[in-house]
Amino acid sequence: MSYQIVIQSAAQRQLKKLTPEVQKALIAVIENLAIDPRPAGCKKLKGQADEYRVRWGNYRIIYRVEDRALIIRVIKVGHRRDIYEG
Repeated sequence: MSYQIVIQSAAQRQLKKLTPEVQKALIAVIENLAIDPRPAGCKKLKGQADEYRVRWGNYRIIYRVEDRALIIRVIKVGHRRDIYEG
């Protein structure tokens, strides 16, 4: 059972601002979410329905799991100092 990955436009813009090396690593992490939407080390965000956070170094990926539709919706991508603002 594999999930479909949907990267929202805001997350795509955030991803494009990062260095190519970081982009490549984060894309690999995002692609792995299709196989395992709740990997070891992911955390459910408090106060948010079905939203999770996964880390890669100092970077974070915030995403929503839609189990009924088998969709992973990537909401935000960025450095840990910026990701939780607004």
